[in-house]
Amino acid sequence: MQIIRDFQFVEPQDRGASAAIGNFDGVHIGHQSVIDLARSARPDAPLGILTFEPHPREYFAPDAPPFRLMRGNARAHRLEKLGVQKLYELPFNAALAGLTPEEFARLVICDGLGLSHVVVGADFCFGKGRSGSARDMVRFGRDMGFGVTVANLMERSENVVSSTAIRTALSEGRPRDAAAMLGHWHRIEGKVIGGEQRGRELGFPTANLSIEGLHQPKFGVYAVLVDVLDGPHQGSFLGAASVGTRPMFKGEVPNIETFLFDFSGDLYGATLSVGLVEYLRPEMTFDGLDGLIEQMHADCDRARKILAAR
Repeated sequence: MQIIRDFQFVEPQDRGASAAIGNFDGVHIGHQSVIDLARSARPDAPLGILTFEPHPREYFAPDAPPFRLMRGNARAHRLEKLGVQKLYELPFNAALAGLTPEEFARLVICDGLGLSHVVVGADFCFGKGRSGSARDMVRFGRDMGFGVTVANLMERSENVVSSTAIRTALSEGRPRDAAAMLGHWHRIEGKVIGGEQRGRELGFPTANLSIEGLHQPKFGVYAVLVDVLDGPHQGSFLGAASVGTRPMFKGEVPNIETFLFDFSGDLYGATLSVGLVEYLRPEMTFDGLDGLIEQMHADCDRARKILAAR
């Protein structure tokens, strides 16, 4: 998959794609249906995605609580698995935010990227002040010479599938419900960072990932699926992970600490993707380390049984 980050200097071979437009946070089943429409609308054209980095919500409200389900690199990995060939990941800045809907259609979609077809959701808004609608996009496409498909909102069990609904499920410790809307396990992806080595001292060495900038799932312990994406230990593993602030040790900065079953090796600097499968219990404090170690053994035993039966 090719990533293109500038709409003003696009090579001829990177023009003409049929692209779905949106933020694609989580790349849930609603997003996937939009991508499938872009694929079927012009099967003779490269399959593309037009999205933005940072997320526009981050740009307009930088001090708001973290809300993203995935960072840009994790989104790119997921889109590549879906067969996307051209990822137009445009910098969202003052210049882009200031374009009127018509300017966005002409300068970005038509003249800049040269898209042959675009697919947008029925609730799609674009342009300065979010003043453009899906209906406007259809009109601009007709006038400027690119095709437009408007995708209906996807519903599941009488509820609209959305990133907001997925965040709610994760906040309530319901990763399986989130996965039903995502079409895949919710994953936290990042490079392994240094920790305080407490897990190793307790007999449970963990790989630590930052969750800064991401929506925080319900704090506690999870059964997880782990993919090591690079390095000498690349592969898939089962494990148990703790998400939170480590109250037993008076931690402050939330992170995710993952113990990989039946693994031995150094993962520092490797990129991990940790999929949340089932919530086991909330964060707890204990009278001493013996109680904590006993509970960790119980957590791992339960996680193994859950993952074996998934």
